[in-house]
Amino acid sequence: MGRKRRNERIGKRKGSKGSKGQPNSIKKLILDAFHEHPKRIFNYKQVARRISLNTSRGKEQVQNALFKLVEEGALLENDPGQFQLLVVSKILVGKIDITQKGSGYVIVEGMDNDIYIPSSETNRALNGDTVEVKVTPEKKGKLKGRVTNVLERKKTEFVGSLDVNEKFAFFSASDNKMNQDIFIPKKKLNNATHRQKVIVKLTDWPVGANSPFGEVIEILGNPGENDTEMNSILADYGFPLSFPERVEEDAAKIDTRISNEEVAKREDFRKVSTFTIDPHDAKDFDDALSIQELENGKLEIGVHIADVTHYVQPKSMIEKEAVSRATSVYLVDRVVPMLPEVLSNGVCSLRPNEDKLCYSCIFTFDKNHNIINHRITRAIIHSDRRFTYEDVQEILEGKSGDFEKELHMLNTIAKEKRAIRLKEGSIAFDKVEVRFNLDEEKKPSGVLLKVQKDAHKLIEEFMLLANKTVASDIGNPKNKNQKPRTFVYRVHDTPDPDKLKTFSHFIKRFGYDYSFGEGDIAKNLNELLQEVQGKGEENTIENLAIRTMAKAVYTTENIGHYGLGFSHYSHFTSPIRRYPDMMVHRLLTQYLAGQNQVDQEWLEGLCKHSSEMEQLATNAERESTKYFQVLFMQGTEGQEFTGIVSGMSEWGIYIELEENKCEGMIRLRDIAGDYFTYDEDNYQVVGNNTKTKINLGQRLLIKVKEADLVRKRLDFELIDFADKD
Repeated sequence: MGRKRRNERIGKRKGSKGSKGQPNSIKKLILDAFHEHPKRIFNYKQVARRISLNTSRGKEQVQNALFKLVEEGALLENDPGQFQLLVVSKILVGKIDITQKGSGYVIVEGMDNDIYIPSSETNRALNGDTVEVKVTPEKKGKLKGRVTNVLERKKTEFVGSLDVNEKFAFFSASDNKMNQDIFIPKKKLNNATHRQKVIVKLTDWPVGANSPFGEVIEILGNPGENDTEMNSILADYGFPLSFPERVEEDAAKIDTRISNEEVAKREDFRKVSTFTIDPHDAKDFDDALSIQELENGKLEIGVHIADVTHYVQPKSMIEKEAVSRATSVYLVDRVVPMLPEVLSNGVCSLRPNEDKLCYSCIFTFDKNHNIINHRITRAIIHSDRRFTYEDVQEILEGKSGDFEKELHMLNTIAKEKRAIRLKEGSIAFDKVEVRFNLDEEKKPSGVLLKVQKDAHKLIEEFMLLANKTVASDIGNPKNKNQKPRTFVYRVHDTPDPDKLKTFSHFIKRFGYDYSFGEGDIAKNLNELLQEVQGKGEENTIENLAIRTMAKAVYTTENIGHYGLGFSHYSHFTSPIRRYPDMMVHRLLTQYLAGQNQVDQEWLEGLCKHSSEMEQLATNAERESTKYFQVLFMQGTEGQEFTGIVSGMSEWGIYIELEENKCEGMIRLRDIAGDYFTYDEDNYQVVGNNTKTKINLGQRLLIKVKEADLVRKRLDFELIDFADKD
């Protein structure tokens, strides 16, 4: 029964005698009940019990009164039949999310429903700003409001392009959620010219002005040039393009000598076989492995990590810059390091044939490869060899080379540990990554598909072991009466059951019948990932499986790492490129020295910031890949390719080309012969007249329509279905 008819039926029975039966009296009792618990949500039965109107007649009266209170703006109906107090007299504070059309939604902490803001009521608010908003309840419990004040700007600097006229200029931001052009007076252009990409600082937005005012603070260059576009991406995501002079100066002054006193404090591994294994273009070597045979068939394997915190002191300018950046950013053609290069590529990097200071996890294995002992210690090493992954892979596949015996032993143990890990609940995401071959001018000359081989898995397994060990040692006190000490964990929550259900429904379209009930999620996911290997839909299913999972984050509250199947996990092995690893090193030093707990709230703030910066870095890296995909595909306009439908939206179909994994879009409006719409429930695009269906994972023949470098966009045209019955 609809709301209107239900209200009419109940309304006929209003006006009963007796104080509790009076509509106004009931409404007052209801409001009193809600005011006792202003943040609680109740249904009509719960309300009826609270005000002692628990008869059938009383419940009807309560239900009727609740709907009246919603209409009057005193209550909010969050979901059908779920009510919450709405105090309209108060101005609410939240963050505004601006849509591409200019309207917005204000998210208020503690409220389930967002507040809709029409484009005419945003009152100079920009995306992400903290705002005051006055709320007006709408029908069906929806909230509508208007921004009364902007309390804090999320950002005041924007990246985009200039449109310069004779007396003034306008600036258009590249961020599609920044839908306001910025007015730039001629004297504020600072030598920038028409169409150049620049960074603009918002300086003012007078009341009554249609556009904010700004000034050019940095010229990035001409659109379509590599340096311009990469710097634009970095600036757009808030990463600085260079280090402050003071930071570079302080880094250059660091004493890199290793004194005899320092050596005496550490375990000495300089005569033990030690080497690094990294990508061929790596310069910052975070980690090294050592291995030596002991008596009775035992092995001692060391995981040695650059001792960054020995050189970077707390509260120093270098430290503050590392906190701000929180991570290195790996774009296609460059690395933007977290630490100045004198540290990241020099002092701290575990380069071959140099004495280096490390934080190390040392494991003793018996002859059956069981770990019988371990220790965490500060060490000094001397790497004998710098291997690339390709070097190691060739040796593992039978080619002779340096440390051949040692590498085979390490690989055997890594495979055994991986098998155990997967059996115990770890999920095996071995996603194929796209890498570009760049020529001397940093132009893409070809595409490489990076597949996880034994060499990669060898390193991965020992790094996972070290990270798990460090977290477990701190998180599981040897003294059972001792409270676990505050620590920085890398956690990964359990998947959302609704997302798993949706995913299960989706893969059935490809003929895969897997359920993901509690207890068999990891097992079934691993079986599925194994089954799809080498098939056309592999990437599509893997990507969707990853999206089904929760995001891993840094926090002081340990909930375990679901994807790895670990109860305790941290990041210890990459302090050159991740600030949380530096935090872990510092905490280890404090705790191993018997020092007290640290301030958990302060540490949690750093964790949250690091998680946010990690996500921004990931987004920047994706943008960089998009640009180089388009650059690689320039000149292919009019050529035909076969691709797989990798995603869908209301405006288009995403296609991943089989040949090179480059992704573009077929816009629905451009498909000839029919009017196509997106059926979200069934993950397909359907022609209104022909009923032609296009599904995720389907192979299509396409033609390259446009490769737009400035927009980082590939536009495709549908030619035909690649697989025909």
